[in-house]
Amino acid sequence: MTTTASSPAAPTPAVPSPAVPTSDVPAAQVLADLRRVHAGGRTHERAWRDAQLAGLERLLAEREQEIVAAIAADLGRDGVEAWMGDVASSRAEVLHARRHLRRWMRRRPQAVPLHQQPALAWVQPEPLGVVLVIGPWNYPVYLVLAPLVAALAAGNCAVVKPSELAPVSSALLAELLPQYVDPEAVRVVQGDATTSQDLIASGFDHVLFTGGTEVGRKIMEAAAPTLTPVTLELGGKSPVVVTASADLEVTARRIAWFKLVNSGQTCIAPDYVLVDAGVRDRFVDLLVGAVRDLRRDKAGAGLPIVNDRQLTRLAAYLRSTTGRVALGGGVDEAARTIEPTVVVDPDPEDELMREEIFGPLLPVLTYRTLDEAISFVNARPKPLAFYAFTSSAPDRRRLVREVPAGGTVVNHVGMHSLVPQLPFGGVGASGTGAYHGRWGFDALSHRKAVLSRTTRLDPSFVYPPYSPRAVRLIKRVL
Repeated sequence: MTTTASSPAAPTPAVPSPAVPTSDVPAAQVLADLRRVHAGGRTHERAWRDAQLAGLERLLAEREQEIVAAIAADLGRDGVEAWMGDVASSRAEVLHARRHLRRWMRRRPQAVPLHQQPALAWVQPEPLGVVLVIGPWNYPVYLVLAPLVAALAAGNCAVVKPSELAPVSSALLAELLPQYVDPEAVRVVQGDATTSQDLIASGFDHVLFTGGTEVGRKIMEAAAPTLTPVTLELGGKSPVVVTASADLEVTARRIAWFKLVNSGQTCIAPDYVLVDAGVRDRFVDLLVGAVRDLRRDKAGAGLPIVNDRQLTRLAAYLRSTTGRVALGGGVDEAARTIEPTVVVDPDPEDELMREEIFGPLLPVLTYRTLDEAISFVNARPKPLAFYAFTSSAPDRRRLVREVPAGGTVVNHVGMHSLVPQLPFGGVGASGTGAYHGRWGFDALSHRKAVLSRTTRLDPSFVYPPYSPRAVRLIKRVL
């Protein structure tokens, strides 16, 4: 990951997690207050938008240590990983938006057909109004601030609802955001799923939710009565296809690295690997070696899991799998950790292969032909991300063309999410809509069509009653 942010912080000891309070201000009142602010017009101005983005940039620079400590407390993530996953990535979104905001806000001229001339036409982006951002627990700062960057760049007021499953990070955002952005235009509301439901029911202009597919369905259902548009960043089983021509050593290292980030609790983490039968055994050996090498300073230690419910779910997958455990498999309930685990050739009907894993377990399956691998992936719901490792240009073209996914990366894993110039979003069960960079600005703006006509030319034949000659002229023009 390349970034201009400051050096990563050292690991920070975890502190006890506080309970997340529920807002005592009714959701409808919060929304009404923000609508009054937006109606005042100040959020439309470029200077206001840039000031909010500058505030987020300062927050990330000045409060880096506090952010890293909060993430360590919530997730047990070390300082370097917390900095990379939440601080540096958020700052990259802010810097990109500030750099391009003026151009994004410009109206976009459009051609006018002959029968409308003389006239001018353009598309003018304008704020939607008030946006609701519902964040997840796994990247509790980045996946709140990145959507907030889009909302503020587009000139909206916003309500931020962090995850109650990351209570220290939630409390920190509630404390810090009002100090760095306009506190009358951006509100942080803490609470649980009931709080989210109350907020959605009050009728925002847009809801951007990041989380699991099942909760995403409930978000869409809750938004339907008020016809609130939604952007849903969900998940699914993101596959990796490794062909015989791939550089297996680099492939194994890159897959292992990204799978271990945040204990595998990443929506675009590789969920399973399909590897050509001719290189399967060598790939598994290299994958096991890569995991051990990446964990050499923590040999024998498990990876932290966010809560007991998730640990129990992952442990059940391990107990029920028919695959061969080539590495790991240990579960420590007292420490709430699981060893990095590689499972070779599980049955496709195993729970491990039917449900999104969201943890440090990686199934590796064998395929004989590329047709078989493509059919296997496409027989399942469309994934949020698809990864292809190959040195063959024809195979690369086939995999990119024939496997539908929210995003595709060739010869790496997860890196598309760190390119603000690319849209980030799902397709089908993995999500709807996209954001990041210009794509987020457009998602949270209304692209208003404007046509400006002159009054100097107003031919009478276009008005009724229509004579035969007028009808002929109208038909010729239109």
